[in-house]
Amino acid sequence: MGDAHRELVGGYPTAATIRAAHRDTLLTRAVTAYRFFYPTVSGAALLRGNEAAGLVDNRVFGVRENRPHHVGFTHDSDMPYGSVQLDLRDGPFVVELPSAPLAVVAIDANQRWVADMGLPGPDAGKGGKHLILPPDYHGEVPGGHHIWHATTFRLLAIARALPVDGDMEGASALIRSLVVRPLSRSGEWVEPRWLDLTTTPYDTTPLHLETDIGFWRVLHAVVDAEPPLEAYREYYGELAALGIERGKPFEPDEELHAILDEAARIGHVQLCVQSFADRRPDRVVWSDRRWEWVGLRPENGDFDADAHADLVARDVWFYQSTGASPALFRRQPGAGSLCWLGTRDADGDYLDGSRHYRLAVLLPVPAARFWSVTVYDAETRSQIQTDTDHAALRSHFELRASSGRVVALHVGPDTPGEDGVPWIKTIPGRGWFAYFRVHGPEQGAFDGSWSPGDFERLQ
Repeated sequence: MGDAHRELVGGYPTAATIRAAHRDTLLTRAVTAYRFFYPTVSGAALLRGNEAAGLVDNRVFGVRENRPHHVGFTHDSDMPYGSVQLDLRDGPFVVELPSAPLAVVAIDANQRWVADMGLPGPDAGKGGKHLILPPDYHGEVPGGHHIWHATTFRLLAIARALPVDGDMEGASALIRSLVVRPLSRSGEWVEPRWLDLTTTPYDTTPLHLETDIGFWRVLHAVVDAEPPLEAYREYYGELAALGIERGKPFEPDEELHAILDEAARIGHVQLCVQSFADRRPDRVVWSDRRWEWVGLRPENGDFDADAHADLVARDVWFYQSTGASPALFRRQPGAGSLCWLGTRDADGDYLDGSRHYRLAVLLPVPAARFWSVTVYDAETRSQIQTDTDHAALRSHFELRASSGRVVALHVGPDTPGEDGVPWIKTIPGRGWFAYFRVHGPEQGAFDGSWSPGDFERLQ
């Protein structure tokens, strides 16, 4: 905005200043709101994508072995996943877990953490009953349950089962053994059924909403349907100034429509830069490597620093992934899993689908259970889709027979030329990034005595 549009005459703005400042103010509010409520819209896309695949709240749940045709932010194929969508307008729900290597995290409609169950929860994988209460519930709470309080009526419980000895079928059966039921069963209650979604293509991302008015329409739908969260009070004020308010229709005029479209495009680029070009020194895992921490705040699942919410860490996480919990970000031996992000090669250049790379991994990797490297398309942040239908190399599957001191993994558009060489295919002209996951991390993953190599570009 030029100086002529910043003029004040006698202490009052000119007509040109009023027009320019009004637009700039709305645009600033909208970009701020876009970044803050991105997890909410992404969470809505999760629920909508599951519904399109056949899931029904409280009635039909899903289990799958992740494949590249499942478009979802940084899904992994290390273990099977289950999706349990609940609507607590029907009252409290009980989730009962057997004694088994199961981990379940529940998140609300804003993707805020609600509960950890199973291995990372208070039952520690030994089995137990968990009771999830609706917002502002004042009814009787029975004993014998781990109690969790939801902040929205709709929520998603994501279950994972460790495939002991690579037994994916057995792990999927463990997920289906979850017992999910209302606390008070009515005569209309029917036991839920499970859909196997392994071969079903579907999309649980907000990719089609990220850069236009569709983002704001979905956000309005969530704000209108769910109880307001006190912690978001000031941010709801930003939305109200943009015409998004609980209990009121969202009807932007032509000018506001254009501003919201522009804000979505700007906000999306800002999130991408924050996520893939971050400058925070605490992102670095090893000073002599290009790998970065995916979870920048290991303290809890709500990105809380001592005196503020770490919105940068929040931006980084939710542009790449979905759901969060205290257990997910722990950095201590034996705790769940660790995840490192690789976006650049050893020379500092972004990873390019037209080039061939070698990643040397020192063995043994400090993983009590298993480890993996998964390649993601930089645009979709989902497993890369090629004719191989294969985006990961895993120690409990493809790399099971690896021996010696080093295993060399290859990533590129063409086969390395040798039979049996571990290889993930990429797409020329498209960027990609990798997640290195360690399940059951051991001390070497923390004390600097072990580290993977960087991606080395080959001729």
